[in-house]
Amino acid sequence: MKKFALFGAAGVMGNSVAKALEAAQLQFRVVGRSREKLEKCFKDNPYAEITLWDPDSPLSIRKAAENIHTLIYMVGVDYWKFELHPVLMHKTLEAAIAAGVENIVLIGTVYPYGMPRIPVVTENHPRVPCSFKGEKRKEQEDMLMASHRDGLINATVLRLPDFYGPGVDKSFLHNAIQAGITGKTADMIGPINLPHEFVFVPDVGPVVVKLAQTKAAYGNFWQLAGAGVTTQKEIVEHIELCTGRRLRLRIAGKTLLRILGLFNSFLRELVEMHYLLTHPILMDDSALQELIGPIQKTSYQEGILRCLEDGGFQPQARAKSMQAQE
Repeated sequence: MKKFALFGAAGVMGNSVAKALEAAQLQFRVVGRSREKLEKCFKDNPYAEITLWDPDSPLSIRKAAENIHTLIYMVGVDYWKFELHPVLMHKTLEAAIAAGVENIVLIGTVYPYGMPRIPVVTENHPRVPCSFKGEKRKEQEDMLMASHRDGLINATVLRLPDFYGPGVDKSFLHNAIQAGITGKTADMIGPINLPHEFVFVPDVGPVVVKLAQTKAAYGNFWQLAGAGVTTQKEIVEHIELCTGRRLRLRIAGKTLLRILGLFNSFLRELVEMHYLLTHPILMDDSALQELIGPIQKTSYQEGILRCLEDGGFQPQARAKSMQAQE
């Protein structure tokens, strides 16, 4: 049986892909550094095999990749350690090739594009990073696709925009969603009134599984757009409609981010990526849909409701909020 391995499985994206594999009744291996986290997510999943890896040990990586047909790579690093992305990709590629893995799918970002040159970006948009993080993500992509061109492994990249969803705390929308649940002030990064798009994490898994099983996908870049263009302000309005109360907002621009970054390493690293809010990258995923067929996308209204409910929002408010949106 052709088996999948999810490297970086314990994160929210790994959980989304795992659910899609389970729904398709496909066996898969979940690979991570923490047994506790993996068991918390997958202990009761009959299709999942839990495997630990040590990224500093080539033998450990190779064992994690043994008897695997398709490796889905979602390994994250701290936001202030992006130099590790190409390093970890190099180690994983070497081990996967040595273990005889046939296919590898990288879940990527829009960072390698740099500043958008056209209103709606396709996969053919030049990759000219304007940030350190973009440069490291591009190095990661280049390394992967070089291995494909050399005939060592079949490789493809799926780029995602910013994302949100139940349990997703690393999102521009997280604080607003939490404020809708708790009634506290929402710290947001502005401007919040410019076009943006977000992908709902549970929608990603089925796309990844279809892409990974499509032979024509390999050797190419692909991208998945969100459920249409919105703004952070419109998302706040959805939250207010769902909860029936106004959100108090505290919005930080680039200058304030620089100041706050003196005390917070994560916010400090956001400064160079602030261009994504002032010069948003809006994506066209028609090529992906032509390849794998129609893609189910959760509306922002429904996605926000599910996030609120996951955080304790009372389900009985759902009907009222949905009626108000009609």
